Amino acid sequence: MSSNPDAGKSRARRDRLLKIQSDVQKCWEESKVFQAEPGSKLPDPGEKSFGNFPYPYMNGLLHLGHAFSLSKLEFGAAYHRLRGSNVLMPFAFHCTGMPIKASADKLAREIQQYGNPPVFPTAEDASSAEVVADDSVAEEAAVIAPGKYKSKKSKAAAKTGMQKFQWEIIRGFGLSDEEIAKFQDPYHWLTYFPPLAKKDLKAFGLGCDWRRSFITMDMNPFYDAFVRWQMRKLKKMGKAIKAMRYTIYSPLDGQPCADHDRATGEGVLPQEYVLIKMEVIPPFPPKLKDVEGKNVYLAAATLRPETMYGQTNCWVLPDGNYGAFEVNDTDVFILTTRSALNLAYQNLSRVPEKPTCLAALSGNDLIGLQLKSPLSFNEIIYALPMLTILTDKGTGIVTSVPSDSPDDFMALQALVTKSALRAKFGVKDEWVLPFKIIPIICIPGFGDKSAEKVCADLMIKSQNDKEKLAEAKRMTYLKGFIDGVMIVGEYNGRKVQDAKPLIKKKLLEEGSAVLYSEPEKKVMSRSGDECVVALTDQWYITYGETEWKEKATKCLKNMNTFSAETRNGFEHTLGWLDQWACSRSFGLGTFIPWDEQFLVESLSDSTLYMAYYTIAHLLQNGDMYGKEISYVRPEQMTDEVWDYVFCDGPEPKSDIPPALLSKMKQEFQYWYPLDIRVSGKELIQNHLTFSIYNHTTLLPEHHWPRGFRCNGHLMLNSEKMSKSTGNFQTLAHAIEEFSSDATRFALADAGDGMDDANFVSETAKSAILRLTKEITWMEEVLDAQSSLRDGPPSTYADRVFANEINIAVKETEKSYNAFMFRDALKSGFYDLQLARDEYRLSCGAAGMNRGLLGRFMEVQTRLITPICPHYAEHVWQNILKKKGFAIKAGWPIAGTRDPTLRMANKYLQDSIILMRKLLQKQGSGSKKPRRGAPPPPPAENRLTVGLIYVNEHYDGWKEQCLRVLQANYDTQTLKLPFGEMDVLEENLELIKRQLGLEHAEVLSVLDGAALALAGPHVSVLNKNPPSPGELVAIFMSREEFGGQN
Repeated sequence: MSSNPDAGKSRARRDRLLKIQSDVQKCWEESKVFQAEPGSKLPDPGEKSFGNFPYPYMNGLLHLGHAFSLSKLEFGAAYHRLRGSNVLMPFAFHCTGMPIKASADKLAREIQQYGNPPVFPTAEDASSAEVVADDSVAEEAAVIAPGKYKSKKSKAAAKTGMQKFQWEIIRGFGLSDEEIAKFQDPYHWLTYFPPLAKKDLKAFGLGCDWRRSFITMDMNPFYDAFVRWQMRKLKKMGKAIKAMRYTIYSPLDGQPCADHDRATGEGVLPQEYVLIKMEVIPPFPPKLKDVEGKNVYLAAATLRPETMYGQTNCWVLPDGNYGAFEVNDTDVFILTTRSALNLAYQNLSRVPEKPTCLAALSGNDLIGLQLKSPLSFNEIIYALPMLTILTDKGTGIVTSVPSDSPDDFMALQALVTKSALRAKFGVKDEWVLPFKIIPIICIPGFGDKSAEKVCADLMIKSQNDKEKLAEAKRMTYLKGFIDGVMIVGEYNGRKVQDAKPLIKKKLLEEGSAVLYSEPEKKVMSRSGDECVVALTDQWYITYGETEWKEKATKCLKNMNTFSAETRNGFEHTLGWLDQWACSRSFGLGTFIPWDEQFLVESLSDSTLYMAYYTIAHLLQNGDMYGKEISYVRPEQMTDEVWDYVFCDGPEPKSDIPPALLSKMKQEFQYWYPLDIRVSGKELIQNHLTFSIYNHTTLLPEHHWPRGFRCNGHLMLNSEKMSKSTGNFQTLAHAIEEFSSDATRFALADAGDGMDDANFVSETAKSAILRLTKEITWMEEVLDAQSSLRDGPPSTYADRVFANEINIAVKETEKSYNAFMFRDALKSGFYDLQLARDEYRLSCGAAGMNRGLLGRFMEVQTRLITPICPHYAEHVWQNILKKKGFAIKAGWPIAGTRDPTLRMANKYLQDSIILMRKLLQKQGSGSKKPRRGAPPPPPAENRLTVGLIYVNEHYDGWKEQCLRVLQANYDTQTLKLPFGEMDVLEENLELIKRQLGLEHAEVLSVLDGAALALAGPHVSVLNKNPPSPGELVAIFMSREEFGGQN
């Protein structure tokens, strides 16, 4: 244990907050304060508030990242509840999809391989062990991109890429070996983690109506029926279709890998290329002997088929690994193994999904091959070496068009001009020197040899000058596509953007090319394999459809997105989002009702469930699993019933009691539309936009969502949160370490925008101190009320303090309305604390006003209630002895704000600080006394008299400037909006007390008699004359002052 007494004191303060937290939550639970019931009629604007949060995935414990996003909704809901709105905030738990099933299967494989309990390989022999682990549970949250943090793995683990075993990850939850083995069953996860999450959220103080909670998938038969209805309705409307489409696909899982099924690569889409078939002309080299008699092609992936007229050669990577793969019975493609695997899942392999390699080749084996390439004006071109080819993009075979590609131009120039380079790779002169640049496209500003010109303009000297070559491509590629004009071929004279699709079509129809797709970036499934792009026959939702997209755009236009950045994100997603694969064959979830070989993909079953919250408690009887006896059976929830409740459909023929049917409809119509949905920004590109689409096609317009608010990720103490690095904290641990209110305080302080926020542990610790000290201060003040001043506020300090309270109420209200909680914390707590401390200091012997302090305590308690509700409830009921609940106490009424008074007080406080510095300077001299200097003056020579000189009017050049402004603008005064002398004279006692003066006077610098009082010090006034807002003070001893006067 720590021997630091402050640490023990801190724990005692924390323990006090935890005790308050426990007592308050018990009181809330007994009174059912968060159970929301609809009114008897449709609500007026602002009368109700329905907000929700994307249900978290139940493959681990909730952590601070979840709590951060959730806190935005919680604080906003608590604010509206405080104001008197009828607030519904439900919460559910996501269980469908791949992560749980993949983790359970990996655990089962570990037990099968290593025993139960398993004996894992040590770090020394880790290099020979195949580690099967799912770091997705270790991260327990959002996808972490590689290279963003430094892992604290051992050297052995770092070298082998060793990760934690699934068993070890689950053991990290504090479970015994016997308990861990149960997690081989994916359904065990569903009964273990959701109740824990609910427990942690209750400890957090979440103002949730827990009767409406549910888990997703068919384990909850009511939610399962809801999703089935939604999917049937989409199909009936023509929004769910079956088609062959390219999709990201996990070979190991044997199904499409949607965003939530990925360990890395969320948001990555298929990238389509045109695969140019460059025919290899016999005779074949020895390495290709086994493919003689077949049609052999170098298969080059290109995004620019319109440039194929200008081919002078093709490029291969000398040290690259290639293979000759069977496409069908007659054709062979030479390309990389990675691209061959993609092709095999796109019906371009003799054996579907299993590429057959007839010959393993290196790039050096390919150099010098004679090729006949489609559209090329050169009848024969050659395969040449290029050292900058990336084999993780495309096929490793690259077309060369030096007229329009800066990379191709520089690489070809190197071979043309450097005979040693040609000799190094065995390149014959006749393969290179006869080939000239062929102009094919004219680009305004760059001519018909754009690559040559831009390389000259940028003074690019080498094919290795990557940054300049990237800039060259940026300058020419887009402009070439938009403004370029074809000057060769059958589309001569047409714009490139018009000719490109026609040339692509021509190549495909002639059989000179095929389509090829691969992931834009590397994608890893949660099962641990690298994904490919597959051409799959499956079910799709037709996002992007013109008419539907117009509805979604209309919905977004009328929504509150709380920031321009969020709106831009939605607009961008609506611009590119197309058909989405909504089915899969592996994992957990609801079966597609008309095709039960497939499950509904985990993003597609999570787009309309906000509506389900409104009636969940009526169906499930408060049980998240839907297993409790209810007045309704799942099979009674027919499509006609769902349509009646959610879609203004006709009253159904049903054996559900009519009163219950009416109650369902009333609940939905009262709470909908949802007022706000809070989420991390990464869900804009899928889940949130899907939700807009589904609402606009399935529900009437008056039930479309009103607002989505998005935030960035959460850092922990200025570093990325990651369990693998040790910089990680679960919600339960944070509450245990800091208490709920201190955790909430630090979350509010972490930040509110779309940029990443930062949870600072020291802020949480500081909050423990601040909150407990405030409780003690209030208790002490109320115990000593007799020392307080009675009567209405009357002094200058009273007026200033009352004004600051009024300002805090208005500014905090503005911040809460904008969901800017850091600003609300500043104005509603920090600034009020400063104002109270200043008031206490300003009052002096006269004492503080009893009524004003009482108003401060009440106002501050209400303003902090949404963020620190347990603290506020304790203060409200136990210290202030108020009736009812603080969380429903109502927003404080603010009097008229006086900005001039605030400005005047700032002037006063700044002036006191200035005068203190002047006093110190005049009392001790401008320099510190040297060692051995004479002692300070005796008491009778101390500076205890202050003459404060003020000039309330501008003069000289300042006056002339202001008069010019006054003549041109509506400016009525050449002085400050308050009387400086009045402010200073009214607070003369405060000034004397603060500066330790016995006598002080406020004087006008324009008064000759007042100037005479300064005596020889008048030179100070002449040198630095006062002006409006800038006083000058002269200090002297009582003896000197008396001698002059």
